[in-house]
Amino acid sequence: MTLNTPQKSYPIFIANTFLKRLFGLMGKKEITYGLIFPRCNSIHTFFMKENIDVIGLDENNEVIYKYENLPKNKIIKINHSRKKTSILELPKKASQKIKIGTILIFRED
Repeated sequence: MTLNTPQKSYPIFIANTFLKRLFGLMGKKEITYGLIFPRCNSIHTFFMKENIDVIGLDENNEVIYKYENLPKNKIIKINHSRKKTSILELPKKASQKIKIGTILIFRED
């Protein structure tokens, strides 16, 4: 799956297994892709090698929050009334032109 942002396109992988969700982007350097965590409302950045952008999505892939250039050793939890939230992790500065309220469209490869 691919996400096209105003800056560039990013391959997006789905964290759909226990191990993928557990490790996420931990330990990765020079991140060039995104990782989406379906049915998720919190993440951490412990053991990260570089900063990332974090986007919260509702069930329609509408951006409901975002953190740019999030450093390591942080915990992000959204307390949102919507039940079906997902979290998208992107390389740092990838979400600069993405605004809250934008609906992201993921293209199937």
